[in-house]
Amino acid sequence: MERVWADVDVGKHHHHCVVVDQRGDERFSRRVANDESALLEVIGEVAAIGADATWAIDLHGSESALLVTLLLAHDQQIVYLPGVMVKQATRSYRGAGKTDAKDAYVIADQARMRRDLAMVRAEEELIVELRMLVTQRQDLVGDRTRAANRLHDRLLAVSPALESALTLGNRGPLVLLTKYQTPSAVREAGIEQITAWLREHGVRSAAALAAAVVRAADAQHTTLPGEGSAPNSWRARRRG
Repeated sequence: MERVWADVDVGKHHHHCVVVDQRGDERFSRRVANDESALLEVIGEVAAIGADATWAIDLHGSESALLVTLLLAHDQQIVYLPGVMVKQATRSYRGAGKTDAKDAYVIADQARMRRDLAMVRAEEELIVELRMLVTQRQDLVGDRTRAANRLHDRLLAVSPALESALTLGNRGPLVLLTKYQTPSAVREAGIEQITAWLREHGVRSAAALAAAVVRAADAQHTTLPGEGSAPNSWRARRRG
């Protein structure tokens, strides 16, 4: 059996597999579901074409996890071709447009010609778990940042002075906004009442925060159009 190079242009739900021989001629091209039985079938078909197969992927992450695990379990050699490298190489191939089949062919042919591609090896379970935890934390940080930006925008529409006085990356201002969201509400409560309420809810430096928001509220006595709907808007965001 001859030596062949197989590429899987990785996707979330489907991949496209292309196999080329030593001359760069296409021997196999098919769309395959990101499913265990479908992938095992393709691995078997490629093995029937060439006993000595090198697999190439352009994406090494969650989408390719099942494929890579199955290939490694079957003692297949895998190399990684970064997307930037694929994009640059595609320009030198004939044919206009971008398709999964074309990308898969380019990756397989590049794997055939290049000797500088990184090998994909089995990862320890701990590394995989840590990567998943880091990704999850990045998502949570991103969600928190987006929520803080929305609150800043809402505050700015109600009171620029109040928005400037609150650092929404800290717990205290966020707790404050669950009860006092407008200048009029802050002025009506006053420093002592706000301080007592913040202390009841475990906010540090409650007196300093209360004094700062009351000063900000006193700086603006003009009611802006968005102030009337602000409390309902915040309650809706908290429920969401």
